[in-house]
Amino acid sequence: MTLRLLDPSTGKLVRELETDTPTDLATKVARARAAQPAWAALPLEIRLACLRSFRASLGVQRERLAALLTSETGKPITQALGEIAGVGTRIDYFVEKVPALLVTDVVHTEPGLEERVDLEPLGVVANVSAWNYPFFVGGNVFVPALLTGNAVVYKPSELAPLTGLAIAELLHAAGVPEDVFVTVVGAGDVGQALLENPLDGIFFTGSYATGAKIADAARARMIPVGLELGGKDPAYVTDDVDPTAAAAALADGAFYNAGQSCCAVERIYVHENVYDAFVAAFLTEVRGFVVGEPTDPKTNLGPLTRAAQLDVLTRQVEDARTKGANVALGGKRVDRAGNFFEPTVLLDVTHDMLVMKEESFGPIIGIQKVSGDEEGAALMRDTEYGLTAGVFCRDVGRAERLLRTVSAGSAYINCCDRVSPRLPWSGRGHSGLGSTLGTLGVLAFVRPKAWHVRS
Repeated sequence: MTLRLLDPSTGKLVRELETDTPTDLATKVARARAAQPAWAALPLEIRLACLRSFRASLGVQRERLAALLTSETGKPITQALGEIAGVGTRIDYFVEKVPALLVTDVVHTEPGLEERVDLEPLGVVANVSAWNYPFFVGGNVFVPALLTGNAVVYKPSELAPLTGLAIAELLHAAGVPEDVFVTVVGAGDVGQALLENPLDGIFFTGSYATGAKIADAARARMIPVGLELGGKDPAYVTDDVDPTAAAAALADGAFYNAGQSCCAVERIYVHENVYDAFVAAFLTEVRGFVVGEPTDPKTNLGPLTRAAQLDVLTRQVEDARTKGANVALGGKRVDRAGNFFEPTVLLDVTHDMLVMKEESFGPIIGIQKVSGDEEGAALMRDTEYGLTAGVFCRDVGRAERLLRTVSAGSAYINCCDRVSPRLPWSGRGHSGLGSTLGTLGVLAFVRPKAWHVRS
């Protein structure tokens, strides 16, 4: 079997790769199983040094890696460069935090007795990663997993395997043994076959539908699972803000990476007193975005990585139009080669429209006028997802009270579409299970051993 990689901006073939067979997968998992104890037994400083070296190599090879990422995903080159630079701060965070977290905790002593807790690696973990931010979402898993002594079987998305293979190459050059970080190549069938192997943890980034199947498989085998899934992330603009500033922030939050972010703003609610001014500023902002070749530094919006998503967006626009929405901007495919969709703004939207209920994952946003805080918060809560929610408001206390009524893993006040390595990244409902980043994102890869020591 071969995997055909197409350039999303042209539709032309980039490369073909051989995919792994079930036999290949079994061999690779067995290799990781055999290599993991020796990796875990190394002094922590050696593992830290490997990840520091990997971090340095990302900086040295940033241009090459960014060009590779752009070629297979269509991410604008400036955003690809930004992702590679940004992952360095996450590596720095983990390198700083892991040593203190792995120290033996002596919880009780008395004459003749000591009680203590050690944290041990899970063992061999599968990291089934995503294409939209392969350095970020992959690094959120494999960096702390490796630092805590695990072996990683890494499956990059079938839409970004070249980036995944480049990551593996740099890790191996940095000193991580080839059998400790093993890469597998293939589409969903390869991912499913991988999970049939003996693993000690499964960490997946992707859709709710696939995540639910993985959760079922992990539950039956009694192994930890981490699921970073999608979102239908809301933002509410109150009546006391500068509508122009809020519009600029939210336009970027909705359309960055062509809206292909799990934490992208996907629905906006605006207080009726500032609605007209906000919409005018928002449309002006979006009209200034440059849709073009992703290799051009002036491009803001490149193509969609997945051609199938064009049909999803077209369906959402037509559904909204049929139900009374005003297509204020965009609304259709761009008439050119590649997977380009116009930046689209829908007004007069309601919650019986798909664009306000189902994940879009593209350059499209619905803006709904609301009478005030109560209606705005109620509409933010009207979702099966729970990844992020934001409020733009000069009164931080007011914003905080509103966000406490919304079930979401991350709460934004006067910002959006932001991730920090110091804070846990987690979802609720259809947005997933478990946490990456923060100290919780390290503890996800270890398990406690309680020691009762009599002397």
